[in-house]
Parts: sequence; C-alpha cells; structure tokens
Amino acid sequence: MSDQAQQPMPPIVVNMQFTKDLSFEVPNAPAIYTTLREAPQVDLRLDVQARPIQEGENVFEVALEIRADAKAGDQVCFIAELVYCGIFTLNVNEQDLEPVLLVECPRLLFPFARNVLADATREGGFPPVMLQPIDFVALWQNRRGQTSLDGPAVGTA
Repeated sequence: MSDQAQQPMPPIVVNMQFTKDLSFEVPNAPAIYTTLREAPQVDLRLDVQARPIQEGENVFEVALEIRADAKAGDQVCFIAELVYCGIFTLNVNEQDLEPVLLVECPRLLFPFARNVLADATREGGFPPVMLQPIDFVALWQNRRGQTSLDGPAVGTA
C-alpha cells in the first residue's frame, strides 16, 4: 500500500483560483485626473457566493464579489468590480459544509482578491484600494440571519 492511500484526505483542498470577472471604469476620465484635489472616498461592498460544481459531488465554486465605488465630492472617480473565485474540494461533515464554504474558503481567497483590486485601482491611476481584513464569521452570521427567512445561503448564485 502506498503512503498516500493511508493518509486521510485534508478537509479543504484548493484546486484552483482565478479572476472570474474584473471591471474598472473611470467615467469622468480624463477630466477627473486634472480636477481631483483630494483622496477619493471609497465605498466597499463584499459578498460571498458558493455553489456545487456538480450535484452530489464535494467540489464547490466559492466567489468573493467585491465592488468599490470611489467619489471625490459629488464626482465619481472610479467603479471597480471584482469576482474572484476558487474551486474547492471539501472533505467535511454536512453540518460543517456551510461555515467552511462561507468562512474558511473566502478567508483563503481574500489575500489574492485584495491584491487584484489594489493592482487594478493603482493601474487605473488612483491610490491602490487596500481592503482591510474581513470578518467572514460575522459576514456569514449576518447572512444566516437574513437568509433564515429566504432559504439556504449555500447554493445561491
């Protein structure tokens, strides 16, 4: 018997991660670059989505959806939208599936999504947007409170 056959499967396997969608708009270019006199105020929104790749399998796509709207005064500086995904194989109990999908998997993806957003905003001619650490447990608990009336959080798209 091989050593690999004797070792237990890890609970989370990151099969791959990728930028699924990235949009960066500067609706007031080029004027915004000559009139901008203050650091833009950035409004951030983040969501986590998870769905099975194939029914009955333990492979899932987890997506971090981030939107950054930047304004200076009443002028829009930029709008950035990012969907950063990972494909995960999960070897966990059914009761642990939702917290692993909506807390642990996004926690693994977050540093990479943060870098993509920072690079996109910097390359767009603005100070890089540096996301602060996200409390994915609080986000998940908040979502559970909202979705308890609407249905399950896992599997929504």
